[in-house]
Amino acid sequence: MPEFRSKSNSRVVFSTIILVSLVLSLIVLNLNNFNYQFQKVSGAYVKARPISGGPSVIDPNLKVEVVFKNSGKLETPTTSMAFLGPDDILVLEKNEGRVQRIINGQLQSKPLLEVPVGNEVEWGMLGIATTKNAGKIYVFLYYTEAEADGKGGLGNRLYRYELVNDKLVNPLLLLDMPATSLQKGQENNHDGGKVLIGPDRNVYVVIGDVGSRNGQAQNNEGGDPVDGTSGILRVTQEGQPVGEGILGDTIPLRLYYAYGIRNSFGFDFDPVTGSLWDTENGANDKDEINLVKPGFNSGWSQVMGFPPKRFNPENDLVNFDGKGHYNDPQFVWKQTIGPTALQFLNSANLGKQYENTIFVGDVNTGNLYNFKLNADRTGLLLEGPLADHMSDTPDEEQSVIFGEGFGVITDIKVGPDGYLYVLGFGGTIYRIS
Repeated sequence: MPEFRSKSNSRVVFSTIILVSLVLSLIVLNLNNFNYQFQKVSGAYVKARPISGGPSVIDPNLKVEVVFKNSGKLETPTTSMAFLGPDDILVLEKNEGRVQRIINGQLQSKPLLEVPVGNEVEWGMLGIATTKNAGKIYVFLYYTEAEADGKGGLGNRLYRYELVNDKLVNPLLLLDMPATSLQKGQENNHDGGKVLIGPDRNVYVVIGDVGSRNGQAQNNEGGDPVDGTSGILRVTQEGQPVGEGILGDTIPLRLYYAYGIRNSFGFDFDPVTGSLWDTENGANDKDEINLVKPGFNSGWSQVMGFPPKRFNPENDLVNFDGKGHYNDPQFVWKQTIGPTALQFLNSANLGKQYENTIFVGDVNTGNLYNFKLNADRTGLLLEGPLADHMSDTPDEEQSVIFGEGFGVITDIKVGPDGYLYVLGFGGTIYRIS
C-alpha cells in the first residue's frame, strides 16, 4: 500500500505540474493576444515614454545633449518647432494655441502668440515654418482655429504672421480647410499639420482625411469632390495658387500637390534633388515612407502599404483625367510605429555618411531612424531583411535605427549649426552632435 500511495502521489504531482503548465501557457498566450489587440486598437496612440537615463544614439562618435529641459513651463504636448537663428527656437503648444520662444535654452517670459484653438484629439496648434523676405520675418502657422472659448473647430487654417517686437502680428489667412468629420460620432482626427517652405519658396501643408472622409481625395470616384483634405496643398506666401494647378484648374483641386493621404506628421524636400518625401500613418499597420512627385496619389483609402497583386491603379483609383499618378511606397512598417517627423540632414556635421540622408521619428517606440538613398535618389538604399523595403518585425529594422529612448518624437529639424535637433512630446529639445 505505501508503495502504491507513492506511485499515486507521483502521478498526481506530475499531472498537477502538467495542468499548471498548460494553464500558465494559456495565460501567456492570452496576455500576448491582449497586448497585440491593444496595439491594434490603439494604433499610433500607444505612446513611447523617454527612458529615464535619456536617449542615446548607436554611433559611438555622436552624443545626445539636452538643449531645453521642460520642467513644466511648456504645456504639453508640443507639436512642432522652427529656428529663427542660432539657439533661437519657436515651439508650439498644441492645446494652448501658443507659440513660445526659447533663446539660449531659456523659455521667454511671454509667448509670441496665443490664439483660441480646438484641442479635441488631433486638433490644435500643429505646424510652423519661418522665412525671411524683403527684410521681414514671416512665420507660417497651421492650426485648428476655434471660437474664443476654445469650443468647436472653425477650420484647419494656414496663416502667415509677421514677427515684430517679439510678437506675431498682421495675420494673413492663406488656406481654410475642413476640421470636422462628415460622419456623426466620428472623431475629428487625421488633421496632419506640418508646414514647409519649399525650394520654390512656396508654402506646403499636409492634411489627412479629417475624420475618415471618403470622397474623391480619398480615391472614391463616386464620393464628394475634393475638399482640401487628404493631401499636400501648396500656395504662394501670399496665399495664391501656384501656376495652373497639377490636377486641375478649379479651387481647391488647383491647390493639390499630392492626394490620397490618410494622415501624415512629417515631410521634407531632398536638398540634392528638390524632391519631396513624406511619412504616412496606416490604420493599424502598414505605415509608409513615400517619394512624393507632383500629382502623387498615395492610394488611400483603397490601398495602404504595398498593394495586393490584383490591384490596378488605373481602374481602382481616382486619377483626375490621368493627371494623378500612383506609386508604391518606398518603405513600409508592417507593424505600426506611428511615424512622425521626416527631415533631411543637409549637413556633414554628423559625418559624411549621414549627409543628405533621411531621419524619421515615431510615436510607438521612441526610436529615431536613419535612411540612406540610392545613387539617383529615387529610392532608399536597403539591404538584408529590408531589401524588400518592408519591416515585417521590429527585429528586421535594427539596421535603420539611429537612436533610441526619445519617447514620442514630434519634430526634427536641422539647426543653423548643422546639427540635428529633436523635439519630444513632453517639450524637451535634444541636439545630436
